[in-house]
Amino acid sequence: MPESPSRAPADPQSGADTPALLVLEDGTTFRGRAFGAVGETFGEAVFSTGMSGYQETLTDPSYHRQVVIATAPHIGNTGWNDEDDESGKIWVAGYVVRDPARVPSNWRSRRSLTDELRAQGVVGVSGIDTRALTRHLRERGAMRVGISSTGTTPDELLERVKASPSMHGAHLADEVTATEPYLVKAKGEARFRVAAVDLGIKAMTPQRMAERGIDVHVVPSTITYDELLALQPDGVFFSNGPGDPSAATGPIALLRRALADKLPYFGICFGHQVFGRALGYGTYKLGYGHRGINQPVMDLTTRRVEITAHNHGFAVEADPDEVRETPYGMASVSHLCLNDQVVEGVQLTDADGNLIAFSVQYHPEAAAGPHDADYLFDRFIEVMERKAGGDH
Repeated sequence: MPESPSRAPADPQSGADTPALLVLEDGTTFRGRAFGAVGETFGEAVFSTGMSGYQETLTDPSYHRQVVIATAPHIGNTGWNDEDDESGKIWVAGYVVRDPARVPSNWRSRRSLTDELRAQGVVGVSGIDTRALTRHLRERGAMRVGISSTGTTPDELLERVKASPSMHGAHLADEVTATEPYLVKAKGEARFRVAAVDLGIKAMTPQRMAERGIDVHVVPSTITYDELLALQPDGVFFSNGPGDPSAATGPIALLRRALADKLPYFGICFGHQVFGRALGYGTYKLGYGHRGINQPVMDLTTRRVEITAHNHGFAVEADPDEVRETPYGMASVSHLCLNDQVVEGVQLTDADGNLIAFSVQYHPEAAAGPHDADYLFDRFIEVMERKAGGDH
């Protein structure tokens, strides 16, 4: 069984000298030290290339049941504050870093990253070669992983890793969605009302809409179509979220009814994948996904290239050169990732060529940046204005 030794020095800030194991489902083993809570955890091993924004990453519900590997070697410099959470808790199943910051330093920091992980019971591991681990996942693909600081053996941990659930076919939106509807009020005069279906929504998304004069009614993923219509929305939004889009049969059916009624639509990330399936496209699992804040994407409608934040392991299967007739209008690919030509956006137009619904795979709301894709929220407003006939 291949194994990588620990080389990083001990972490005096946390005092964590407890040995920890990381075992991938192919048997590859890394040894390090406990980071955060001591215990055992399992999930899908994924890596994120962002050098900043770890607090937003850890609190993003899209990472539910995933163990995140930070490719940046030094994590925790800015500590943990009370403003940047994207939800009410840390959602990652585990956290893997090379060299935790010994002393956080930032004027907004209230406690260390290590303390927050411990307080929320998040099991992690530090002191391993995260570059070697990332290269392994790039070559072999995302896979299940276990982390343990309980004194178990690699063989015992591997057995439990293989028994843990796969991301294929997992319907997870209902596990992360809001239990009750809530309203994020427009800043200033309210111009529009949007029903935002929470499939794992990040807090910054309704804020970006509120900044543009939208009352955002965030609703659970299990909402019925009649309940959605009762809100009298000017538009419908589907959020980011975890899991396999092929298993999201409820949200797909809900969206098809909204499209049939010609409600303006905007989707992000998981909401993009659901939109693709609602239009009749397939989805597939990427080898190791896109996760980071430096992905180049071209908007095919303007030919402009934007640097974007990503977090997705599945993608929409569509031909960038095809215009597809659907029951709701003409569907086509609107955005492409320039690194690997993965579809990053889909749009729906009416018989006159007017945009009536669209989605993107990446995160235009990205609190930690970049903000090149902010214009998409304005594009959503334009679609709602056209539908309203200029009344707003």
